[in-house]
Amino acid sequence: MGLGRTDIWRTGIVHAPMAHILRDGGVAGHEVTWLDNPGRFRFIADPFGVWRDGRLYLFAEAYDYRVKVGRIDVFVFDRDLTLLEHCPVLNEPWHLSYPVMVHDTDGTLYMMPESGKSGQQHLYRATDFPYRWERVADFRFPGAIVDASPIFHDGRWWLFYAPWGQCATDRISLLHVAWAERLTGPWHPHPGNPVRRDIRSTRPGGTPIVTETGLVLPTQDCARTYGGAITPLHVTLLTPDRFGAEAGPPLTPPPAFAPYDDGMHTLSAAGDVTLIDVKHTDPSVAGRAIVELDRLVLRRARRAVGL
Repeated sequence: MGLGRTDIWRTGIVHAPMAHILRDGGVAGHEVTWLDNPGRFRFIADPFGVWRDGRLYLFAEAYDYRVKVGRIDVFVFDRDLTLLEHCPVLNEPWHLSYPVMVHDTDGTLYMMPESGKSGQQHLYRATDFPYRWERVADFRFPGAIVDASPIFHDGRWWLFYAPWGQCATDRISLLHVAWAERLTGPWHPHPGNPVRRDIRSTRPGGTPIVTETGLVLPTQDCARTYGGAITPLHVTLLTPDRFGAEAGPPLTPPPAFAPYDDGMHTLSAAGDVTLIDVKHTDPSVAGRAIVELDRLVLRRARRAVGL
């Protein structure tokens, strides 16, 4: 959130596979099931999901501008996409977002949320799916990174990410790659990093998938605004020492999504549905004032109960 401006995200389930959305050039014309708004100056964003036993488990960042530390929540839907349950599943002292769900080659399910403010990337394994997760002690990655997006491809694990770095603009304009023989590492940063420089097509924005045209990485177009659109990045060359890619036309939220048509920054595959988030930007100074007032009230309430 900048001065006098508040970005509020809304998460939806598009009734179409991600490959179809990429083929169609957007989500217009597809049915969408929307998650309810969680309340004033809160939002649900960065959705990723898996299906188990006929249920969709949607994991997402839950954010409150008064607290400014994201957590991970789960939303459980039946086959008809009726919401059955919603609860927090992962809290840390640092901000969490972008909870990528990844199956290892042996079928084990992991969560790899962004955890850059902790100083390193973490990997979590479910101890009681979907409610309890523990950090994997033997996971190793050299340094903090942004929006890590893994895929097993051509016999190796690949990880697309933006650098944490000292410069905030690097997080929206540089793409890095690493590879490993095992999901838990050791990970080897690509010698060409950053393999791409472009504010329109570098920061990852969802799950990499393999389509009829090859490997596609959703990236964020941040030229106009943070998370302004999703740019499909078609990876044409990927080896431990070489990289090539071409950006496709951006995917933008259609006017029918108004007022949530100011941006879209996640496109993630979940079987026969696709998960997205779109945003509404409140430009008012009054909006900023309300957020600050709510934060003050919350701090006082916590002091009153000894927190």
